Amino acid sequence: MADLLALSARFIDEGIYEGPGSVNRVSGELSEVAPGIAVVESFSHVVACATEAGLVLFDTSLEAFGPRVRDSLRSWSNDPIHALVYTHGHVDHVGGAGTFLAEARDRGAPRPRVLGHANVSHRFERYEATEGYNATINLRQFGGGGRPALQIGAEDGAATPGPAAAPRRLRFGPREWVRPDTTFQERLDVRAGELEIQLRHARGETDDHLWAWLPKHRAVCAGDFVIWVFPNAGNPQKVQRYPAEWARALRAMSAREPELLLPAHGLPIAGRERIGRVLDEMATVLEHLVGETLVRMNAGASLDTVLQEVRVPAELLERPYLRPVYDEPEFVIRNVWRLYGGWYDGNPAHLKPAPASVLARELAALAGGADVLWKRALERSEAGDLRVACQLVELAVQADPDDRDAHQARVDVYTRRRQEELSLMAKGIFGAAAQTSKEKLEGGGDGAG
Repeated sequence: MADLLALSARFIDEGIYEGPGSVNRVSGELSEVAPGIAVVESFSHVVACATEAGLVLFDTSLEAFGPRVRDSLRSWSNDPIHALVYTHGHVDHVGGAGTFLAEARDRGAPRPRVLGHANVSHRFERYEATEGYNATINLRQFGGGGRPALQIGAEDGAATPGPAAAPRRLRFGPREWVRPDTTFQERLDVRAGELEIQLRHARGETDDHLWAWLPKHRAVCAGDFVIWVFPNAGNPQKVQRYPAEWARALRAMSAREPELLLPAHGLPIAGRERIGRVLDEMATVLEHLVGETLVRMNAGASLDTVLQEVRVPAELLERPYLRPVYDEPEFVIRNVWRLYGGWYDGNPAHLKPAPASVLARELAALAGGADVLWKRALERSEAGDLRVACQLVELAVQADPDDRDAHQARVDVYTRRRQEELSLMAKGIFGAAAQTSKEKLEGGGDGAG
């Protein structure tokens, strides 16, 4: 049994960072972090509280991880599962619920209660309506150009290839979405035996998120409000995030002066002052991004200007719990713009633009051919100007989708770009772009990325 609290204290107090795998562990192992509280480190952790009424579990991990989580729990306690609490409806938090309902049936025990915010069921309905889309973007986010080593934030689910029949169909989510039977809007106080549980709704990564205060233990179950990486408030391929409200939730947690912080990803943290520092700095970076973006929006700046000017203080991004290895500040700025200003970016040419391929052909003609564009892209890539290189090579492929040299240049540019990026989200998208051109060269794709 690992001493997770000692490990987190060492990283925080000494400012040590040993890579994403050191703070986001997916071992499947259970560690007791306080009398009556255990954490199973999984693809979203499961926090278990022992009560006179049975075990209360916060989150259930992915469907595929459910059996291992169950077995780890049973090495600690054989008590029945009294309740499952969803911190939010992402599939790495709810997918394993079926395992615990099946265990209760097999044991002849009562069905565990399932608690969550009222919007969880609405989320499941959206997932059912967009199964193929979510499966596709998750393959891109987590598998583009090879699966990254960072094992957190499966967030909206894992995608698995469907049958070999055409058209190719991807499955998203668990075999069954287990919906909450007890829901609330803003706050819900419940008891499980002697344990009082105060559930509080706050929008952050999702609109159906909650955090829990356990007065007996002076503990906060934080869900994905704390994930030991830069807050996932920008994700370019997912629905709206709420960074200002996320920051307010962190401030509300800190105001309780918790002695134990239990995140759904990353290490649990002990100590009032240590927890206060972590929550404060996480809130601060979000407040900074929101505030600085709104100042410029109110002054009439374009999105491009905001993206060039707003930065997070570099020293905060060096914290072991704020590294931008999953999401990153630039993406959060775009989400702030979308939340407060819509999708128009301030460039009137982007309001009703020509098709990308038409513009690309015009620019290629002006330049002297698509080959001029992709050759220049390679030059800029060699010079380290990868942002421009990607734009140029993309124009080349759009102008002449059958140009094999353009696609080879696209592979080279995006492969290099992926290697240079820190965040999993950027790595996934750039890797997927390189992969589509590889498939085009191999005769297995249309080159669209």
